[in-house]
Amino acid sequence: MTFGERITQLRKEKAMTQDELAKDLNITRGSLSMYETDKRFPDKDTLKLFANYFCVSADYLLGITDIRTPADRITEALGTDQELLKFWEETKDRDNVQLLFKQIRHLSDKDINQVIRIIKAIEDEEANE
Repeated sequence: MTFGERITQLRKEKAMTQDELAKDLNITRGSLSMYETDKRFPDKDTLKLFANYFCVSADYLLGITDIRTPADRITEALGTDQELLKFWEETKDRDNVQLLFKQIRHLSDKDINQVIRIIKAIEDEEANE
């Protein structure tokens, strides 16, 4: 998918019109229309604006990956390990875990699994003290 297609899809998922999104982002409807039709590409600040607004990564918007957020990458890496998936779902929104996202998103699935297992072991040990 192109940048424009991704922005259009994200806007429609929120059931928003171009006018509503443009107003929220403080850009013109014409600019948004040009972005959505790939007739214009945003500068880096506007790209960040879109990424932050939709809570997705710039890599997702640029079509580099189909994974919307680093958290999704970690969830995908955990595969079918229900114990780790449950732990991840319970902890992924904590502030201190947010820092982890940036550090491990480029690791292999195996390495991500090991990191999450270590964090879970630490949490379990602290809970037993």
